[in-house]
Amino acid sequence: MSAMDTHDLAPPSPTDSQLEEPVHALTAKQTLRHLDSTANGLSAANAEKRLAQWGPNALPTQPPTPGWKRWLRQFHNLFIYVLLVSGLISLFLGHWVDAGVITGVVLINATIGFVQEGKAEQALRAILSMSRSQCLVLRDGATLTLDSEALVPGDVVLLQAGDKVPADIRLLESKSIRCDEALLTGESQAVDKVTAPVSAEAPLAERLNMAYMGTLITYGSGRGVVTQTGSHTEIGTINRMVQGVTLSSTPLQRQLQRFAGQMTLAILLITVATVVLGALLHNQSLATLFQGAIGIAVAAIPEGLPAVVTITLALGVERMARKRSLMRRLPAVEVLGSVDVICSDKTGTLTANAMTARALVTSTHRYTVSGEGYTPEGDIKAEPHSSGDSAGSDSVTTASRIALLCNDANLTEEQGEWQLHGDPTEGALLVLAMKHGLEANQCRRKWPRIDSLPFETEKRYMAVLHDHPDGDREMAIKGAPDRLLELCREQLGPNGPEPLDRDYWHRQMEQLASKGMRVMALARKPMDSEQTELHHHHMESGLVMVALVGISDPPRPEAVEAIAQCHAAGIRVLMITGDNPVTAAAIGRELGLNSERVVSGAELDRMNDAERIAVVDQVDLFARTSPANKLQLVESLQARGHTVAMTGDGVNDAPALRSSDIGIAMGQKGTDAAKEAADFVLTDDNFATITHAVAEGRTVYDNIVKAIAFILPTNLAQAVVIVLAILFGWLLPITPVQILWVNMVTAVTLALAMAFEQSEANIMQRPPRPRNQGLITGTLLYRILLVGGLGALTVFTLFEWQMSASGDEALARSVAVNALVLFEIFYLLSARTLNDSLWHRRYWQGLRPTLVAIALVLLFQGVFTYWPISQRIFDVGALSVSHWLVLVLSTSPILLIVELEKFLTRHLRGH
Repeated sequence: MSAMDTHDLAPPSPTDSQLEEPVHALTAKQTLRHLDSTANGLSAANAEKRLAQWGPNALPTQPPTPGWKRWLRQFHNLFIYVLLVSGLISLFLGHWVDAGVITGVVLINATIGFVQEGKAEQALRAILSMSRSQCLVLRDGATLTLDSEALVPGDVVLLQAGDKVPADIRLLESKSIRCDEALLTGESQAVDKVTAPVSAEAPLAERLNMAYMGTLITYGSGRGVVTQTGSHTEIGTINRMVQGVTLSSTPLQRQLQRFAGQMTLAILLITVATVVLGALLHNQSLATLFQGAIGIAVAAIPEGLPAVVTITLALGVERMARKRSLMRRLPAVEVLGSVDVICSDKTGTLTANAMTARALVTSTHRYTVSGEGYTPEGDIKAEPHSSGDSAGSDSVTTASRIALLCNDANLTEEQGEWQLHGDPTEGALLVLAMKHGLEANQCRRKWPRIDSLPFETEKRYMAVLHDHPDGDREMAIKGAPDRLLELCREQLGPNGPEPLDRDYWHRQMEQLASKGMRVMALARKPMDSEQTELHHHHMESGLVMVALVGISDPPRPEAVEAIAQCHAAGIRVLMITGDNPVTAAAIGRELGLNSERVVSGAELDRMNDAERIAVVDQVDLFARTSPANKLQLVESLQARGHTVAMTGDGVNDAPALRSSDIGIAMGQKGTDAAKEAADFVLTDDNFATITHAVAEGRTVYDNIVKAIAFILPTNLAQAVVIVLAILFGWLLPITPVQILWVNMVTAVTLALAMAFEQSEANIMQRPPRPRNQGLITGTLLYRILLVGGLGALTVFTLFEWQMSASGDEALARSVAVNALVLFEIFYLLSARTLNDSLWHRRYWQGLRPTLVAIALVLLFQGVFTYWPISQRIFDVGALSVSHWLVLVLSTSPILLIVELEKFLTRHLRGH
């Protein structure tokens, strides 16, 4: 579904009827009048009536898939259908053993798939933690604490720092409210809120008088009236977009379905043709022909392949979980192997989602601040081309003290992790002071606060009056740099206050802003020791500019390396963010992305489909994007034939996560909506983990191809044996039930060993697999035909040799079955690599699973050949030592033949 069609899914909003202007363009009084509410809220009776009319303030959830439906889904496979029909025919003909073995094979496959899907759903339920929140509401003029689900349009809600906004709210009163809207808009910096109307055309990130459901109040307090609840909120709109996106099958699923269809058609045609020719040439009975037909179907169908694919995917999921990636859908593992574009959200994905002071500027010097996030570890180092004071100077000490004292945030260390309590910008300033060596509690005791002027949007500064250790008092101020420059007449120089150099400070502000940083100014003013209160008129004179601080959400260091690895692997990385273009360009440069051009969401909205499709191959950075823009970009990339991965953590990322070929959500800071829409979750929120996941996805696909390259020649050999026997009227060297035994035993031992194979040496240096590349390439098809033909020849030759020697059918079939198994064992040793030689040193690493598989299959064949009950069930005889010697000498040459074929292939390709 197109991103632009999703609004058609929404029911009429209870608050939008006859509304000419959106609520953010109305005054507070107009909004209350439209909602038929008052500043004191609704009456309890009115609220109850509205709740019954419009329903609870909650998003609809999808019920889990019933177990019986998951069980039946395991049988929806063409191979399984053919096997079930073969089993029914065997049952009709009275071949109870054949019917029982076929049924057992089908049930084993279904059980494996059912168990693995169940584990995936359990993992999802463990990740998602949907919790009900409470809020303060005015009802009948009294303040009540209610579950957020009970809110209705018209309710007046009280908000304070630390609250999660319970619904979409038009602010009526704001006492310096700042709101973290990253999960909805992608904006990394907290937004200062106002109560005045804004333009009706203002994009979501610029509707400063609105607080949206799910966002976080980081500073200040106020109240607002609920305008939308539940599915009508902005988050609800995104939820409808997510539900409107149809989940597409993965490339592997499509390839397996196409492969199954082609094989099934070929099997049916060969079976019909063989049976018809057999009847015409040899006048065989209908029962004999049906048994032969079943034999061909059972021989040609790789019934063990679904189980091997499922187990290979499951093992890949397990390995990824150990590397902090939790996969929700098994087939999605291999999609990573074909990904050639990763669309990444910026905030919390490529960056730390933690505001960090990264630069400090005094009147004489510039400093670089190291360290990321809220961990108070790092240095304040002077830039080498600057001259003047050092990092230990009075200017830096004074700036650090102001940053700490004019601050309401706190940091605590919990289980080795530093947690911020308060506004992210204040957290960045607090960490800056701690990096300079100041201890928060000790400093606040030494310089106790007397009074303060809280930050106000209109004033754009915060001031604190505190005691000075020498007995005087001092005012510490932080605020918008242009505002403080208006108020200051002096600056702190090496020898104390000196005249203010406005041009210098403006140049420094522009330089910091050009790097995508938010700039804060720090100032001070000496006060009389008798001063006990602060007023705004105290700001009108005597202020001394101390420093500028550049703050931003820095790139994760490991993300820079991960992007470089992606580029080496032929994978483009696009950054799609709700931040402004300047910030996007600055972060993009640091990440190693092409930052020459940044396309905004407004530009995308003005483009038609063809223009958007063209621009996605030219631009790496997209800023001020909406959820619809992200969805458009994913669809445009897919229209260009790309296999797209989308990473994100916010509600605004959910539609694109669901629409992409592989959605990747952040497990720690990601929202529930993002996790539910994604295919897998990074438990450490680390973009670098994606490179490990891509390598694992490529390995999984390689191992599935290796399993196919191993299984199909055996099936081909068996089918050729039966087809030739029917066409020439010969005795069957292997019966259908014996074929099933070989296929299942080798599938759960020899073929399964492929699932444990390690990554190829060049796994992250080769380009992504083409989106339309089939499972079987020309080279692989040639090998399948070569090995299958040699296998059939070996089985026929040894069967006829034993029949000529003894005339014992049971003994001859025992020789044929064991010849086929030994043939597979020797072929397995070479099939562990698709093209590399087994003489390479890396080949001998990770050999243990193969040796264990060989030991197990030999054990099973021992039981098959010598256990009396097994001999009766499968109609085979015991073999002597001389038999085994002949079998080994006859089957081992396949190892050298395949190695010679790989050598010639490498030589022809120039490798």
